[in-house]
Amino acid sequence: MKKRGILTFLAVFCFVSFSFPQTAEELIAKADQLCNEMMDMATAKEAEALYLKSLGMLENKYDATWRMSRILYYIGEHTEKKKEKKGIFARGVYYAEKAVDLEPEKPDGHYWLGVNHGKVGETRGVLKSLSLVKPIKNAMNKVIELERSYEDGGPDRVLGRVFFKLPGFAGGNKKKSLEHLLKSKEFGPEDAVTRIYLAETYLALKEKDKAREELEYVMNMESDNRWFYAIDENKEVARELLNSKKFK
Repeated sequence: MKKRGILTFLAVFCFVSFSFPQTAEELIAKADQLCNEMMDMATAKEAEALYLKSLGMLENKYDATWRMSRILYYIGEHTEKKKEKKGIFARGVYYAEKAVDLEPEKPDGHYWLGVNHGKVGETRGVLKSLSLVKPIKNAMNKVIELERSYEDGGPDRVLGRVFFKLPGFAGGNKKKSLEHLLKSKEFGPEDAVTRIYLAETYLALKEKDKAREELEYVMNMESDNRWFYAIDENKEVARELLNSKKFK
């Protein structure tokens, strides 16, 4: 009986040891896997907790800080209350700034800094957030300099949206929006968000046929409701746009 008890203990110990991540790198790898699969807030929060735990174990915290900024963006995007969203995106800015300080010549920190700045701006409203335009542009231009293809043409996607959203007196320009979004599409032709943004810019430029083509492409994409790809979410956006008065 005593021998059986020892063997049982060893079996449990081995299971626990090999089933749960132990090092910071293992924690980050597990969180990355959760991020790729996440379809709900519980999974996102679990990934956030793992990244946060890894921060306390790393000497160079870059890999954890920019990932914290990224996961906070996704959590903020799927949070309903506006006040809560603003706080979450502000935390995303904080961690991205830490990442930029640690590795100024890598794209990750700059990209998620610009993205979270943009989301903070959305919670405030465009006119109250004009002071954020310059840091967003600076961040994305730095990513273009370092790795233009990052996040399937992410920096051009963000700049395209900035030029679309801004009023003309503040530097808004639909033609510049189109230029950046077409470049983003070169790097990420299967990115549903880029095609939605393109469609809206085409509509603003009175090019309905091209806008419809982008939206129909999204409607025909294979369904995938993981947060990383947001294809199903964007299918719904595409459907609403196609059925809107803009196409009448």
